[in-house]
Amino acid sequence: MPAKYDAIVIGSGHNGLTCACYLAKAGLKVLVLEQYHSIGGMTNTEELILPGFQSDTHAFCVQVGSFSPALHELQLARYGFELIYSDPCFSHVFPNGRSISVRRNVDETCQSIAQFSKMDSATWRALFERFLTVKDQIAASFNTPPPSFADQASTLQNLPGGLDEYRFQLQTFRSWCNEMFEVDETKALFGSWDLHVGTSPDDVGGASMAWLFTMVIQHFGNNVVKGGMRNLPLALAGFLEAHGGEIKTEARVNDIIVENGKAIAVRLAGGEEVEVGTLVASNVDPQQLVLHLLGEDRVGTNLAKKMRQYELGESVMVVYLALDSPVEYKAGPLAGQSVYVHPTPASLDYFSRLFHEVRGGRLPAEPFCLVCNDSAGDSTRVPSGRGLMKLVVQPVPYALKDDATGKIRGRTWNEAKEPFADYVIDRLTRDYIPDLRNKILKRVVHSPKDLEELMPSAPQGTITHGAFVPYQMGSMRPIPELGHYRSPVRNVYLCGSGSHPGAGVTMAPGRNAAQIIYQDLNLDFAKTLATH
Repeated sequence: MPAKYDAIVIGSGHNGLTCACYLAKAGLKVLVLEQYHSIGGMTNTEELILPGFQSDTHAFCVQVGSFSPALHELQLARYGFELIYSDPCFSHVFPNGRSISVRRNVDETCQSIAQFSKMDSATWRALFERFLTVKDQIAASFNTPPPSFADQASTLQNLPGGLDEYRFQLQTFRSWCNEMFEVDETKALFGSWDLHVGTSPDDVGGASMAWLFTMVIQHFGNNVVKGGMRNLPLALAGFLEAHGGEIKTEARVNDIIVENGKAIAVRLAGGEEVEVGTLVASNVDPQQLVLHLLGEDRVGTNLAKKMRQYELGESVMVVYLALDSPVEYKAGPLAGQSVYVHPTPASLDYFSRLFHEVRGGRLPAEPFCLVCNDSAGDSTRVPSGRGLMKLVVQPVPYALKDDATGKIRGRTWNEAKEPFADYVIDRLTRDYIPDLRNKILKRVVHSPKDLEELMPSAPQGTITHGAFVPYQMGSMRPIPELGHYRSPVRNVYLCGSGSHPGAGVTMAPGRNAAQIIYQDLNLDFAKTLATH
């Protein structure tokens, strides 16, 4: 008797759902299995703090996702997906009350930078003009499976200025910004974006990441999903179900059952087995897939060893805040209107000290937090007149060995998370948002330990499915043997952020994995997309 489902997708994060949608569009009968009680993974929205306060639990804005063809190929607007194009896109605020705001209009951004340096203002414009000349190539590189190392090297070798581009891809942020910028404020504006992917000013590869983030936002904006990020997975689910697919929540997969080198079923936590006719696609982090769902006996000792050595990246702590009313920044109203705010001193050495302390297992003396002004981006997420904010404190150590603040006695996260959240909020109130502490109605703190317990695909409280380091990028993400979305089991595929191009709300890993699956099933991707 044939299996009820052609394809099983493990995990309902936006990449898993994207892959599932393309498989269903090809006519496969698809089942998505999700361990949580609702879909979305790191693209979810929940009432975590108080009734009526809708927090985006992890991802808040769409940036690189603006490159994605999936937005129109899957007709997401038809299923309720809508963006709010916020302005300012983000603001960087300094302890002295000054700030730089990146606006949707590049002239206004340049005017903001020119307060500090006319030269850096001109450099921003030149960098943006460079981005416009290559954005189509960048979009193509994100939305297709990665080339082999040999092909990539050959292309760079034969491209005018190709080796300069390769140098830029490897350059540290400190090296690049000392070449490009005049003042520390502009350097901090760019460098703070590297913290989103756990890269310090002195890590190889940081320059290109900072440039890409900032230029994408200047071009496309830092856009909020209307009604909450969860409306992205809900739109994907709408497309999937319209094409015959199914989703089952509270269905954690414990094992992929393999016979003769091929997956034949998955086993759920309760013991139920679900047969699969053609393939399994995994949206979980690659370590979990290889070491737990498949296991060393199926993937081999050498590959299992490599995955144990796979670098997860930096851990984060998240503080969700319900506010009596919107806050007022020392830097002025533009910061309060920005969906993202980066509060830091104007110093690259600040970032370096932060990473040095955290990578040594110490709670940092001057923690960085991405301030997400949820209610500034979408006022419908809160009761009238209230405010909603999320603080993503990153990086933080997973294992607490010491404390650079001199204030935190606990050496487990259960002991330390609330005092450390107090410390973070006190510093923000003192240096950047004078009325913050007095406006907090209630808060919820998720330590790295909490995050990995709530979401198994956030091991050690990391949120990128693997570190963004050059040897875990492109066709080497997560490792070379798995770098083209295929696992050692011939019908098991990777479709999550542990594959190229990595983390963020891009839909690219899911779409790219679908392209590989189409190839293996002798399906025509372009022809399928042309059908309605």
